[in-house]
Amino acid sequence: MKSIILVIVCALMLNSCKNKNEESSKKTLKKEAVEYVSFGKEIIANDAIAATSMASHYKTMNVGDSINSKMLAKVNSVCQSKGCWMTLNLEDGNEVMVKFKDYGFFVPKNIAGKEVIVNGKAYIKEVPIDELRHYAEDAGKSTEVIAAITEPKKTYSFEADGVLLKQ
Repeated sequence: MKSIILVIVCALMLNSCKNKNEESSKKTLKKEAVEYVSFGKEIIANDAIAATSMASHYKTMNVGDSINSKMLAKVNSVCQSKGCWMTLNLEDGNEVMVKFKDYGFFVPKNIAGKEVIVNGKAYIKEVPIDELRHYAEDAGKSTEVIAAITEPKKTYSFEADGVLLKQ
């Protein structure tokens, strides 16, 4: 009789532990779920590389080189006219200028500091003076800052066909 009671108690304890572990796993999964708002082509968050990894790729590239990529990074700034471009922090002191494929979509103007995933083509570009001044104007820079732009600049660039904005 004692052995039957012992078996029943052990079975109940094991079942109880199993249920707690399953509940714990479910809670962990819920915490990891991240919601995104999508802009442009629908993309998924999987396989995005960190901004620091992308910075390493950019350092090996020359003007005219390009690679297809998906990157996770924080937004530094956004075009304050329309949301037609943004700059992303590469976490190494550099940033990347992101434009949207075929001028086909825009992002909200108030997302500086938020995380995004961009999908598309990374490349190196030499930006002419007039274009640099245009971006400075869009960003709301002063006339003195705009006038101080007197040389073209080699930039890390990205043409995004899809963007996910982390909520």
